[in-house]
Amino acid sequence: MKTPSILTGKIRWIALAVAVIAVGGLLLFWLLHDRDNPNVLRLYGNVDIREVELAFRQPGRMTSMALDEGDAVTAGAVMAQLDATPYHEKLAAAQAELHAAQAGLDKLRSGNRPQEIAQAQEHVRQAQAASREAERNFRRQSTLLESGASSQRTVDAARAAHDRASADLASAEAALSLAKDGFRSEDIAAGEAGVAAAEAALAQARIALADTELVAPSNGIVIARVREPGSMVTSSTPVYTLSLRDPVYVRAYVSGPDLGHLAPGAAVRVHGDSSDKVYHGQIGFISPRAEFTPKTVETTDLRTDLVYRLRVVVADADQGLRQGMPVTVDVDTARTDDKRAQGK
Repeated sequence: MKTPSILTGKIRWIALAVAVIAVGGLLLFWLLHDRDNPNVLRLYGNVDIREVELAFRQPGRMTSMALDEGDAVTAGAVMAQLDATPYHEKLAAAQAELHAAQAGLDKLRSGNRPQEIAQAQEHVRQAQAASREAERNFRRQSTLLESGASSQRTVDAARAAHDRASADLASAEAALSLAKDGFRSEDIAAGEAGVAAAEAALAQARIALADTELVAPSNGIVIARVREPGSMVTSSTPVYTLSLRDPVYVRAYVSGPDLGHLAPGAAVRVHGDSSDKVYHGQIGFISPRAEFTPKTVETTDLRTDLVYRLRVVVADADQGLRQGMPVTVDVDTARTDDKRAQGK
């Protein structure tokens, strides 16, 4: 006699089999129902996954590549690297140039040192003493000329020495004024511009150094590894080709008579030939221009019919949808027509 545990196990297996058959029957019924349902518009198209060719912005020799074809990558991950030694040296040179420009600007803003101003003041005092001596000598020679004790030549020489001493005094006083006032505002502005240019050069050097790492722009799958470590690459030379995980689109086509049943934002169901899984999405774009049906699209009408291209955004895409895969798109036209009527 069978034990209760064995009977319970068989009952569970029978219940599970019945549930699987029921789910399969419902799915088959749903598919057949949609196929015969006049309110469901069936469109045909292909999966369209965006691809990105990744390249360095700087030239150099590649030292490492972290991924191979088929590897998954997340946004921000380092995929490849260049030899960064030359860019470290350029960064150090840019930092030194900035320090030199900043030092020159600080000198212009600070003006002359106190010692330099004191030296200019001493020159003024020397020039004043020489000017006074030249003036006394000139007066003395002029007095002697009146009494006949001096010649006109001596008086003229004393007058010339007095004029030279006066000019030297004026020059010394002007130099002292310049030393006290400091540098011109135009010189300071030129120094500030030099510092700004050095800062810009330093920022460029930092960006160039950061660009020696190739970073994934978004989540995706590597579908092509174009170069290998040790290769010399120029800027914009493709290194990887990345297939983006999100968003995933479906490029489908609708005939003119059915165009009135569609609207951007309408919900759709997407399924392929290799699986019974149903994906969900919505219409994101309908082309305003008609075109001939592409050869890759299988429809029950003639291929030469004019159709309108539309793009479906798949919300729950996974690895089951691959680039170029033919898919079927089902649209509930009754719901779309109701929304259109309510909008009116």
